[in-house]
Amino acid sequence: MSGFLSLFLDKVLVVLAFRKYMFSIIPIYNLYGTGRMLDTRQLRYFLEIAKQGSITAASVTLGVAQPALSLHLRKLEDQLGTPLMHRQRSGVIPTEAGLLLIERGRRIVDEMSRTIDDISTLGSDPSGIVRIGLPGTISAIVSLPLITAAHKRYPRITINIAEAMSGFISTWAAEDRVDLCILYRDIGLPGFRSELLLEENLVVLSQARIDAAEHVSLKKLSKQMMVLPSKGHGLRDLIDKEFQAIGINASVALEIDSYANIKSLVANGFGASILPAHAVRDERDTGTLFVSQIEEGGLRRQVHLITPTRRPVTRAQLLVTELLREVVSDLINTETWSGAKLPDGSIKFP
Repeated sequence: MSGFLSLFLDKVLVVLAFRKYMFSIIPIYNLYGTGRMLDTRQLRYFLEIAKQGSITAASVTLGVAQPALSLHLRKLEDQLGTPLMHRQRSGVIPTEAGLLLIERGRRIVDEMSRTIDDISTLGSDPSGIVRIGLPGTISAIVSLPLITAAHKRYPRITINIAEAMSGFISTWAAEDRVDLCILYRDIGLPGFRSELLLEENLVVLSQARIDAAEHVSLKKLSKQMMVLPSKGHGLRDLIDKEFQAIGINASVALEIDSYANIKSLVANGFGASILPAHAVRDERDTGTLFVSQIEEGGLRRQVHLITPTRRPVTRAQLLVTELLREVVSDLINTETWSGAKLPDGSIKFP
């Protein structure tokens, strides 16, 4: 049956029916001469049932009566000649055939949505709202050049940027409250693509003094009191992991999540810290703080671009995603994003 469904889903015929002021796209799925036809409504209903794990829950989100939705599912199974869902008292779970239909069907429905969007804006400037979630430290670097570039290239696209810590942004992405986002880690959720966007260098900052070393080892650093973000913060977790990898722990004097406050505390002698190089560039240049490189090959933090794969992506979202990559490449090229490098170590973004 899996082979049969593969053939079914690999052949898609699209009929464009143009009307006076609008057009509609009518998808027809032909089961290779079997005379069995499906439309995207059947696929959407099935996918929502699978997502909710319950016909009752899906009927609420779809606004379709439960008996009617159950009938749609039975008809779909009859058309394909195989069960797609195991019915249980607690809900439904996909069969092997159902899992295959979820995988292939979601791509088809998403592609149809993108096709409608692309055709509707064909011959005109792309338009729409694109919502982006960014950590505050990245937003401070990326937001202005991205918005400026988008305004110049795509004047009808509006970019809305929401700032927060990575944990909150991950939740926003899962709830579809942002269209794409940048995180300091892989999102680790199904339905998303995580692309390694860049790596940034982490450095040691300490109170400016004559005897400060250009390079410092983590072992030596562990003997100093440190001002670090609190546990659970992505940067703190990375720092703790690196210390633990060599069998030691950081000596923490104070915990605070604000980079500005960390720098102020370090400048006033409360301890050393570890932050991204770009976050301390101004203080390094003015001599307010002393910046040292970490020995043992240095310490780097990965930055990921997160985009959805479980739902339709508009033309505006695709264009802004590509523009974001270009802007990041330019920021690294011009050393505006200090201490950052692209994944392959090159300057030009692939």
